[in-house]
Amino acid sequence: MDNASPLKAWLEKDGALLRLRLSRPKANLVDAAMIAALHAALLQYRRHVMLRGVLVDAEGSHFSFGASVEEHLPERCAAMLSSLHALLLELLEFPVPVMVAVQGQCLGGGLELALACGRIVASPTAQFGQPEIKLGVFAPAASALLPYRVNQPAAEDLLLTGRSIGAEEALRIGLVQQVADDPAAAAIGWFDQHLVGKSAAALACATVAARGVMQKEVRARLAELERLYLDWLMRTHDANEGLAAFLEKRQPAWTHQ
Repeated sequence: MDNASPLKAWLEKDGALLRLRLSRPKANLVDAAMIAALHAALLQYRRHVMLRGVLVDAEGSHFSFGASVEEHLPERCAAMLSSLHALLLELLEFPVPVMVAVQGQCLGGGLELALACGRIVASPTAQFGQPEIKLGVFAPAASALLPYRVNQPAAEDLLLTGRSIGAEEALRIGLVQQVADDPAAAAIGWFDQHLVGKSAAALACATVAARGVMQKEVRARLAELERLYLDWLMRTHDANEGLAAFLEKRQPAWTHQ
């Protein structure tokens, strides 16, 4: 990746581990530029024959504040949802185990990015949340992915309240698989212990096999949720009011319509 890219990508461990680092702190927004950079990196390394793992992490104090609110506005949200969901499906269907190391805030589209990957390792101070409901909208990808990562009531808790949870609660409900002071180092340690000695060909087949049903169901569900978002939600007063209020830094005035 060039220096202007919001993403850094490189290979380690003799080509066995691909590192992808969100590099636009402090927010590390999952915006059009970040989505395009991630897409390009996944396309570039997808068929790298020695690859046995991917680690996604981020520069700065926070993993990601999520998607750009400006890109959620009515005139731009269709393109945003289409590109984001295409990226998440690429991650979900990537034929190599993908790990995520999270520090600080991991919110909205940032959490959806992590949910489409595999093992999530968090710092003790990490915070996870889907705050979209507070803006009068909902999180389509998280609505499809969260029930696979946690149980249905826990998924509904995060999606309907918009609250954030800490690393220990995330570990308890199964959203996170490990809490460590240095999550990237812990993820690499797990990779060294469990994956680097495996056959890359066998790991690719096993990853596709393990995720097969989830991949098909999430792909179908995302198409349904895009229609719900664009054809119903974005025609409501409150969705447009909530987004405008956020950008104008004021409290929304809900009409409940």
